[in-house]
Amino acid sequence: MQTGAIILCGGRSSRMGRDKASLPFGPETMLQRVVRIIGEVVNYERIVVVAAPSQQVPDLPSDIVTARDADEFLGPLAGMAVGLRTLRQRFNDVDAAYLTGCDFPLVVPAFVEQVFSLLGNFDAAVPTDGGQRHVLAAVYRPRVLSHVEALLTKGQFRLQSLLNEINVREVTANKLRAVDSSLNSLRNINSDADYRAALKLAAINIQ
Repeated sequence: MQTGAIILCGGRSSRMGRDKASLPFGPETMLQRVVRIIGEVVNYERIVVVAAPSQQVPDLPSDIVTARDADEFLGPLAGMAVGLRTLRQRFNDVDAAYLTGCDFPLVVPAFVEQVFSLLGNFDAAVPTDGGQRHVLAAVYRPRVLSHVEALLTKGQFRLQSLLNEINVREVTANKLRAVDSSLNSLRNINSDADYRAALKLAAINIQ
């Protein structure tokens, strides 16, 4: 399977109160960390970072493509569309792409590999834990782009809505704990408390 990845970083960060992509996480920013970890599974040249139109993005490896949302703050579904279009324009051989945000700094490479491996012939493989479907720690086929664009045209901007339009494999937590026992790959950062907790889990000193 030829894999790609889309990392979204153009959100409002309203609960955090500052740009999450640029938050320090040890010797690197949170975005840099997520890119580095995903890069252990996906070739850098097949990783697309999707940022807001005027967002200052931390320095990234030269192979990484940074694409821009057409408009600000339309949500992850719009960002996903930008990422899928960019992957399709650059590579027509990508079979599946891992979609995540820059605010998942505890993602584990083996977790990403496991979700890819469980995709099968489905349009998407989406981790599910306690009834919650984690759409930003999931793998999608590029062919879902037509459904994404149709939803956006109708003014529907929720990524969860996409799951009603495509053939989804729900990946239960039991299938993921073997590679990420605490499921920290599903832990995203929304607040300062989340941020400090993630630093502690990563054994990074809190200033």
